[in-house]
Amino acid sequence: MKLILAIVNDEDGNKVINELSKNGFSVTKLATTGGFLKAGNITMIIGTDDDKVQDVIEIIRSKSHRRTQITASPMPMSASASFTPYPIEVQIGGATIFVLDVDHFEKV
Repeated sequence: MKLILAIVNDEDGNKVINELSKNGFSVTKLATTGGFLKAGNITMIIGTDDDKVQDVIEIIRSKSHRRTQITASPMPMSASASFTPYPIEVQIGGATIFVLDVDHFEKV
């Protein structure tokens, strides 16, 4: 058995969850916030059999898309430095997926 942790952009999260549910996968949804842009994410916890991991990953890949966003440049680490923020282009979206082995699973 495997435990899949998938971090997906808020804009794609419900599409991913709906598609996973439609295909028979149970999903636990956690609202999370990313560190760099401080933007909303959805972290999904999915338990599945080893042979279904690729199916889950393909569903996530098909429903979560990368996009470009303009944001202000990050603040310098030194507070004494003068700073004028300027717009930078960053890639957001897509998914970060972790697949972990499960030693024991029990549903009570």
